[in-house]
Amino acid sequence: MKATLIERARERGFDVAGVTRPDAVPEAKARLERFLADGAHGDMAWLETTAARRGSPLALWPDVRSVIMLGMNYGPDQNPLDILQQRRRAAISVYAKGDDYHELIKARLKEIARWLVANAGGDVKVFVDTAAVMEKPLAAKAGLGWQGKHTNLVSRQFGSWLFLGAIFTTLELPTDEPVSDSCGSCRACLDACPTAAFPEPYRLDARRCISYLTIEHKGPIPRDLRAAMGNRIYGCDDCLAVCPWNKFAQAGREAKLAARDALRAPKLADLVRLDDAQFRALFTKTSIKRTGRDRFVRNVLYAIGNSGDASLAPEAERLLDDASPLVRGAAVWALSRLKSREEFMALKRDDEDAGVREEWDAALASPLP
Repeated sequence: MKATLIERARERGFDVAGVTRPDAVPEAKARLERFLADGAHGDMAWLETTAARRGSPLALWPDVRSVIMLGMNYGPDQNPLDILQQRRRAAISVYAKGDDYHELIKARLKEIARWLVANAGGDVKVFVDTAAVMEKPLAAKAGLGWQGKHTNLVSRQFGSWLFLGAIFTTLELPTDEPVSDSCGSCRACLDACPTAAFPEPYRLDARRCISYLTIEHKGPIPRDLRAAMGNRIYGCDDCLAVCPWNKFAQAGREAKLAARDALRAPKLADLVRLDDAQFRALFTKTSIKRTGRDRFVRNVLYAIGNSGDASLAPEAERLLDDASPLVRGAAVWALSRLKSREEFMALKRDDEDAGVREEWDAALASPLP
């Protein structure tokens, strides 16, 4: 039954699959508690509110007897770091350039789960990323790979590029052996991080992670981290892309996850002009859509400030009057990087929002070009 199940998963687009027990990661609870105690989750309060269920699959569903972990390769067809040299264009994380993986993978998991129930009985639940499930340590125990020093899963066959999904079942299935950690003395992922988000190997401080900052963080991004963002406007692939195990990686075979042409290297000047309706239209069916227009344009303005291209200043200047205080504040910072002190001071205006006024004050108090 297990062999047939795995074959069925491959037919539905999954590249790897394995089985583990729900109690296979007893250390997960303590690791999560330390992460939360350190405050490394930032303002992702949902990690705290779901901590009790997240610590173990049995806490989430006491009836589960086997956890089927599946991985779908989304390897890029080009080096995702190349775009970082094109400062007038936006760097978007590989996973976000195609259709939203949550919807695609969950639909496939449900198909496989229904087949399993029809052919073997039992009860099932399926999960993709948004539930209180610690997919990466479970995937490691199921033999899909190991958690690297960047805390992400690494596969000998697919490198760092696997989307994960889980099927919990009340069936007792044979388990797979975990894969041994093969990072060795390598520090490539740790050293590549632009914002030093790894306090030590195998530990991440999300508060310094560009993926967290550009996607989850709702307010202005801390000023001391903005310059390091470069032109990364949604997510960051640096620690994934530099992993030496990617030498075995291959481009993903699922067409719906492939990068859309419009998102491969979009111009900052085009993205910063998006209003809410245009934002929703451009990013329909992508994971980017959930961040909302204001946070997205905030990120684009930081990238414009980092571009060093004064011809982009008018785009930021136009947004000094945007309806969103978050956008107005980011526009102030961008202009402080692109305008001379005299030009910048000539733009100074009072703002009803305290946060935007703080941006003006901070910019004027720091050295300007």
